[in-house]
Amino acid sequence: MITEQTLGNLHGMLPRSERMPLVFLGHGSPMNAIEDTEYSRAWSDLGRRLPHPEAILVVSAHWTTRGTTLVDVSALPKTIHDFGGFPAELFAQQYPAKGQPDLAREVVTLLSSHRAQEDDTWGLDHGAWTVLKFLYPNADVPVFQISIDMTRGLGYQLEIGRVLSELRNRGVLILGSGNVVHNLHALSPGGKPQDFALEFDSLFADRLTERNFTALSDQKSLGSLLQKAHPTVEHYLPALTIAGASDSRDELSFMTDSIDLGSVSMRSFVFHAN
Repeated sequence: MITEQTLGNLHGMLPRSERMPLVFLGHGSPMNAIEDTEYSRAWSDLGRRLPHPEAILVVSAHWTTRGTTLVDVSALPKTIHDFGGFPAELFAQQYPAKGQPDLAREVVTLLSSHRAQEDDTWGLDHGAWTVLKFLYPNADVPVFQISIDMTRGLGYQLEIGRVLSELRNRGVLILGSGNVVHNLHALSPGGKPQDFALEFDSLFADRLTERNFTALSDQKSLGSLLQKAHPTVEHYLPALTIAGASDSRDELSFMTDSIDLGSVSMRSFVFHAN
């Protein structure tokens, strides 16, 4: 439950700002961080058009927890290289942004009804830094992550987004990083997009445009198509967080809407405040 004291603390910490946009990026392969690709170029272009926020809150597919929502309160979040089998150049990458411990602790309070807790052991995983280095290459905006509670249903992430939406009025950019379709078992490098990937990606885009978020979070209705698109749903959930933080005043735009490697949707989207 959000209390007046919680909002008062938040409002005292960050001045009211123009309502910040919401961003979801399909991050795909970590190699996008060091290669010149259509995706990295699109992220750089988006970064030039985004406002300069007071802080960035990231919901990444690569920080999952069970039974709680953790919030990183570290002052200097470490760059996490949570992958294997890639070249040394990728492991050498660093994103030296500062954290925002005071704000992160207020977010713990904001999400108290969602079993939120502080954490100072995480940092920035590759779902965060591989895209942030293009959005804000100077690493001059404080950044912190929150985890995804995998014990809850799809609709839970919509609720998380609704609670976090208050931050948009205080200069905080909320960034989701995952993939609308993510099936590594069906990868086909250089191959055509799989039919299920095209179908789910198109369904997602249609329902998001219609603002039918209930349909996007109805696991039973999505059925086998969801299971094909997401054998595990952690890459899908950040998109629902961003959807949940939006409202009817926002204007939706899509970018990088291709299927990579046959079964990974690189579709990204932005809700611009009006």
